[in-house]
Amino acid sequence: MSLTFHWFLPTNGDSRHVVGGGHGTPASVSGRDRPPTVAYLSRIAGAAEQLGFVGALTPTGAWCEDAWLTTAMVSRHTERLKFLVAFRPGFVSPTLAAQMASTFQRQTGGRLLLNVVTGGESHEQRAYGDFLDKDARYRRTDEFLRIVRDLWGGETVSLDGEHLNVQEASLARVPDPVPEVYFGGSSPAAVEVAARHADVYLTWGEPPAQVAEKIERVRLAAAREGRTPRFGIRLHVITRDTAEQAWSEAFRLLDGFDRETVRSVQAGLARSESEGQRRMLALHGGSRDGLEIHPNLWAGIGLVRGGAGTALVGGHDEVVERIKEYHALGIEEFILSGYPHLEEAYWFGEGVLPRLAAQGLWRHPFQEAVEPAVPAQVPFAR
Repeated sequence: MSLTFHWFLPTNGDSRHVVGGGHGTPASVSGRDRPPTVAYLSRIAGAAEQLGFVGALTPTGAWCEDAWLTTAMVSRHTERLKFLVAFRPGFVSPTLAAQMASTFQRQTGGRLLLNVVTGGESHEQRAYGDFLDKDARYRRTDEFLRIVRDLWGGETVSLDGEHLNVQEASLARVPDPVPEVYFGGSSPAAVEVAARHADVYLTWGEPPAQVAEKIERVRLAAAREGRTPRFGIRLHVITRDTAEQAWSEAFRLLDGFDRETVRSVQAGLARSESEGQRRMLALHGGSRDGLEIHPNLWAGIGLVRGGAGTALVGGHDEVVERIKEYHALGIEEFILSGYPHLEEAYWFGEGVLPRLAAQGLWRHPFQEAVEPAVPAQVPFAR
């Protein structure tokens, strides 16, 4: 089975430094180095498509541009790349969301994937007019996805739920294909919703032992629902021709974190109600020491960025070994990113993917046949 790789569209801005933000914290000023214009994001999307990434994740929240609008515009500059659009169920009606997804599928030739984000920060949700607590948000997400999936199936839906009420809802045209639902979350409430609705369950890049435990929890919960989801992982990546070069780049990024910024971001993230964010914070404890928490797994990004806070760091062969380690646990899809996103897409796409292809673990998704790959040197100035 060929592994699936996705890239990331930095709709909060890009830089040669880590762009912070997320989970209720604002984007850092370095995000102004490369503003998230349609032109720049389209360059990243085009590179990802050419290199063999299946899709590109686009985040959601007050810290970045709107994912639906941005991907709709960027899609016009690509041909085959899919867009993993993050959205929050409480902000639009389920019938409208189902209709938007159906329209997106028709207008892009079936290139929509959905990343459902329930929302772990009550203070940010309130800014959008959502005053439910965390557990209630998950119950609403469950109702939301029930309605959306029934609508996509061509049904006429009436539901008088705890949080959502629709009467005789239907779609004039159902999506073809039906978008796959990606869903993450570490709390018991999140796992139960994922078990019922996720096509792909996502975890952030924790050490393999923690990932294995989470996969087992979701797998058992899904089995009780008669379902078998796939599993994916969200990571940053710093890969170079040698391990020394990769770690030198990681330390360069770390040198750009001033102590006041780290303190401020960590204080903001400490307010998070997200169990996944709590687990990310525990990996580094706000300290610059001991950031390699597993071979080639570096927790430094999480010092200044909410959400995914770990990176695979190493020479191309080392990164391949870590990918194989996660794959052995059941991970089939990898959602990756790196600073800056245009250059790092090439480092990974020309350094790691050919090595995986040579071992029979990956093939270019947009080519009928791939010639035997020879690991390439990335043609960027050192």
